[in-house]
Amino acid sequence: MKLRAICLDLGLLAILPIMVFLLFYHPSILDPNNFGWLLRGSDNGENALGLHAWLNDPGTGLSLSTRLLNAPQSMPLLFTDSNPLLAMLVAPLARWMGPNLQFVGPYVLLCLILQTIFARALLRPYAPSRTTLWLGVAVFMLLPSLYVRYIHANLQSHWLLLWALWVFVDARRARDPRWWIAVLGVAALIHNYMLLLVAAVWASAMLERFINERGWRDRSILVAGAGATAVAVVLIVSRLGIDFDFLPTHTYGVYGMAMDALWNPSNPSYSVFLPAIEQQQGRDFEGFQYLGLGFLVLIACVPFVAWRTPPAEPTASLHARLLWLIPACVVLTVLAISHSLNWQGHTVLLIRLSYPVLAMLDPIRASGRLFWIVAYVILLAAVTIAYRLSAKRGAQVLLLVVFVQFMDLTGMMSAIRRVTADADRYKPFYRTVDPRWATAIANARDVTFAPAKPTKDLDLFQEVAWRAVAAGKPVRVVYAARDTLSTLARLKVEDADFAGGRLVPDRLYVLLPSTPVPAAATSRLLTLDGVRVLVPMSKGLSYNRAAR
Repeated sequence: MKLRAICLDLGLLAILPIMVFLLFYHPSILDPNNFGWLLRGSDNGENALGLHAWLNDPGTGLSLSTRLLNAPQSMPLLFTDSNPLLAMLVAPLARWMGPNLQFVGPYVLLCLILQTIFARALLRPYAPSRTTLWLGVAVFMLLPSLYVRYIHANLQSHWLLLWALWVFVDARRARDPRWWIAVLGVAALIHNYMLLLVAAVWASAMLERFINERGWRDRSILVAGAGATAVAVVLIVSRLGIDFDFLPTHTYGVYGMAMDALWNPSNPSYSVFLPAIEQQQGRDFEGFQYLGLGFLVLIACVPFVAWRTPPAEPTASLHARLLWLIPACVVLTVLAISHSLNWQGHTVLLIRLSYPVLAMLDPIRASGRLFWIVAYVILLAAVTIAYRLSAKRGAQVLLLVVFVQFMDLTGMMSAIRRVTADADRYKPFYRTVDPRWATAIANARDVTFAPAKPTKDLDLFQEVAWRAVAAGKPVRVVYAARDTLSTLARLKVEDADFAGGRLVPDRLYVLLPSTPVPAAATSRLLTLDGVRVLVPMSKGLSYNRAAR
């Protein structure tokens, strides 16, 4: 019987994430050689492009930066929305798999597998039966904010939050700094927002221990251990090659969470049952925190279940520990909502903040994301309160919750699957199909855009940059998560040189719409797929071959 139970659990661990993946995504995104679906102007395109540059850059060595983007300066992988940890893992494979690889699709599936594993580990000590355990796991697999990040795969690493909670809820694990160094270090190598959220759980664990320690000697040892953990994480971060001369955007609050976000899907496609009220731009995506009707029903039932069923071990101890997360959850919720309070698409209160304060908050300008860990704490409490019921009644309640949640999200499943279905065409390029692109790039020393604003035509930039990187040609611009002052200063000079006709002879210039062509460069002007370019000046080159 025990062997049968183990096989059943292993089967569900394999089947559940695959089933969920196929409901939300087209399977063609799993092909590492199928990269074209990513080059459509999304953050996933930058994710794939950054890794593409790093894998094809012979000068990277042990560095987690590449000089094939933002040349001649380097660009940290983390700021291309790429995944430094994944880069290190796939580097040995890339040597024999070819130069044009994407791992965004496989990583999405990996995230769902890990989400399943950590959800089961988190719930297993409290579930009264195997059925209630796996229905609880299904709850953690159907949080809408996990899937709305389909254009930014790194932010689908919600399994890191479940891992941190798994460490936190067990007092013995929470006292072991090795667990925290592991989860904090992995989070640091995936995304800075995930690191912040994991750090909030770690800080809560340290607060609980500090208050409950008996004497100052034990508290001093705790502080020393926490400091050593922080130093270890800082050392990991230092390997990412991050330059901290960022230009503040002063946009904190623009991407905050609306106060009605938990029950407002904001997009009509994202809920079958509840009405979508249009949110302000920025809040409809970064601030998306819709829980889904099934989860809202579960949360509404929690007070009744808690009142009717007295707590028992081990859930009583769990809920007592979760109380220590309340300070962190309050702070993260306030930061997520920000100083601009929004309700049903309208700002109802704006608290004026000074420029220095806005600059200090700039690293968390996409603050709406910060509620993710709060949502998981709420779900953990709600599911384990449902576990107070008898195994049969608990299974009935959770089955109803999962069914309603699944039905509510069928529109979201269809919408996301339609987007990723583009991968089934296996078409690498849409904007740069003329074979003369390859000729122009091959004969250039490097490639740039004029003006140096690739975000004005991001899908074009991604295709040109992908071609250039594959040919080993540095690209002098990049769409990065953060702009540095040194890069902006260089690009300002290069834009001025272009406007003044001071052009580099062997550089390929891709002109954005309405960009005037310097008089001295008209002989270099060529139109490829409707895009004006200034081809490199090189004796004997011909670009007269007709496009196929």
